Amino acid sequence: MSDAIPFLAPRADVLARRARIIADLTDLLPPECLVHEARELVPFETDAFVSYRRLPLAVALPRTTAEVSAVMRYCHRYGIPVVPRGAGTSLSGGAIPQEDAVVLGLSKMNRILEIDLPNRVAVVQAGVTNLNISECVSADGFFYAPDPSSQLACTIGGNIGMNSGGAHCLKYGVTTNNLLGVRMVLVDGTVIELGGKALDAAGYDLLGLVCGHEGQLGIVTEATVRLIAKPEGARPVLFGFESSEEAGACVADVIAAGIIPVAIEFMDKPAIEICEAFAHAGYPLDVGALLIVEVEGSEAEMDATLKDIVEIARRHAVKTVRECQSATEAALIWKGRKSAFGATGRIADYICMDGTVPLSQLSHVLKKTTEVVDHYGLRVANVFHAGDGNMHPLILFNANDPEDAARAEAAGNDILKLCVDAGGCLTGEHGVGIEKRDLMRHQYSEADLAQQMAVRAAFDPGWLLNPSKVFPLEGRPAA
Repeated sequence: MSDAIPFLAPRADVLARRARIIADLTDLLPPECLVHEARELVPFETDAFVSYRRLPLAVALPRTTAEVSAVMRYCHRYGIPVVPRGAGTSLSGGAIPQEDAVVLGLSKMNRILEIDLPNRVAVVQAGVTNLNISECVSADGFFYAPDPSSQLACTIGGNIGMNSGGAHCLKYGVTTNNLLGVRMVLVDGTVIELGGKALDAAGYDLLGLVCGHEGQLGIVTEATVRLIAKPEGARPVLFGFESSEEAGACVADVIAAGIIPVAIEFMDKPAIEICEAFAHAGYPLDVGALLIVEVEGSEAEMDATLKDIVEIARRHAVKTVRECQSATEAALIWKGRKSAFGATGRIADYICMDGTVPLSQLSHVLKKTTEVVDHYGLRVANVFHAGDGNMHPLILFNANDPEDAARAEAAGNDILKLCVDAGGCLTGEHGVGIEKRDLMRHQYSEADLAQQMAVRAAFDPGWLLNPSKVFPLEGRPAA
């Protein structure tokens, strides 16, 4: 499996100058900000897509935008590829390096620079963790809405790179809906500012282009993000159904009725059992599928919204409806959901897919997903953001068995194709990385890809930034 997805061949001239490059980087950065010994490079050889590994040339860990600019200016001058890295939680291989590349990690840029409550914004360095923002403003009655399952570890820079979402994106939107501005270093070291504290920036929406760029347009070093006032109350409710198809149809009908809860999360039976064994959240074990539906507002508002949702659920033969009775119970319900990936890792190796489908196709795609995985003789646990159709089937396999691993990867590719064929897309929040790179032609025409690559090349003509990612290796313009 480690050789199934190819990388670009390392630039021989860069490899030949490794000693000189490290010496030059030593002049640009303090000793604690540069990693180059082989043993110390190992933690940076992969990200959360652990099937693929490459040792980088070196790892730069700058502390300021000025240091990022100096490293980028040097690498651009000498034609050295750069792979940006946040916390390394990418599930698509977005931060996996290559042998001729300098990994530019932002973990030392972890300060919250400003909390501006009158304007409801925070200015943070790119290495600040997602959860840290909400913790910083919680006592003042605010929070930062995007909440990926990895929010304890993932960083704002990585969230911007992949346009990350989370359980509560159904109501509050994903990163792009909560990002107001960035400071970014371009490939040649130039520092630019996009957006700011204003709700609408002048000129072209370059900020919208940067959010989701997967580290190919520049290095985001600071971000201005939106803060949201906490609701008066919030209440998660568990809905158990006989089958995944019934649960999926219920989700589609809830949204079609114009009801927008804060979150609608889905688990099938294998996922329920895995998460309950880990979190002891009180999930019902006698159902085939589970929805976690969270509503918020005043008690009267929550009661009215839940009444409407329960009526729809009954039309789909709901077996269990259990409202949360305490803050502790609510925390356990969300602990189980947000621990799903880690809990699954306790019982098997897995690949996590990230396709998105129209809600009207949810039941169909869930059924077909099971058929695909069965065809390859594997198992699947489905847990995902049902409200916006962002699916996360976890395909279980044995990583020590090359044939099993190859089947898992093939099953994942077929599921992603299924999502596109159903009117959806390859990724909702994990990004393309290397995982979905060679499926881009299943979603886009050659003209579409050429246009996207032209935009990318306008920022980075030499294709030095994260060069093996996102676009198929064949058919790229010459650097």
